[in-house]
Amino acid sequence: MKRQGASSGRKRARIPSGKAGAANGFLMEVCVDSVESAVNAERGGADRIELCSGLVEGGTTPSMGVLQVVKQYVQIPVFVMIRPRGGDFLYSDREVEVMKADIRLAKLYGADGLVFGALTEDGHIDKELCMSLIAICRPLPVTFHRAFDMVHDPMAALETLLTLGFERVLTSGCDISALEGLPLIKRLIDQDSEEYYSLQGTSFYASPFYSLVL
Repeated sequence: MKRQGASSGRKRARIPSGKAGAANGFLMEVCVDSVESAVNAERGGADRIELCSGLVEGGTTPSMGVLQVVKQYVQIPVFVMIRPRGGDFLYSDREVEVMKADIRLAKLYGADGLVFGALTEDGHIDKELCMSLIAICRPLPVTFHRAFDMVHDPMAALETLLTLGFERVLTSGCDISALEGLPLIKRLIDQDSEEYYSLQGTSFYASPFYSLVL
């Protein structure tokens, strides 16, 4: 499976499934790494922001100072990436401590949602770790990030994430873009349409800068 890093200004347009969305039927989420980018995203029509740092590494946890100031200048929801470093998605006990502390701080400074992911050595969802992180995140919504594109069995992984309570999943169909990953994306959608609908939205990367959330 190929990995694709996040890009500054990356946009995701969400097509609501029978639910109220933005006035034009789309919800645009923009990935930003600074206060200026967040302000510009809102001015440009973004409906939601994913705030992170380390975009070249695929996104890492932003500073809480940036989050605090972003919340002072934008009115749209801000989802915060929780990822202590780039590289793989296997975390040590100390890294987990950092992730939990960052979640608590992000909530304290006004995060509207959290974005994270964790895998086991054999490429499965780390259910135990995810459950412990979700418990700290609640009542905020949680998104499983593109660690999903590194899982051993995407079909089983989606079922696991639904069971754990993730509201969204970011994926390009385990390929370099959603265009190449379309066959798997279709399988994920068709796997169980009723359960998939309950997931609310999955982000499909069509290019380094744009993606659709169905």
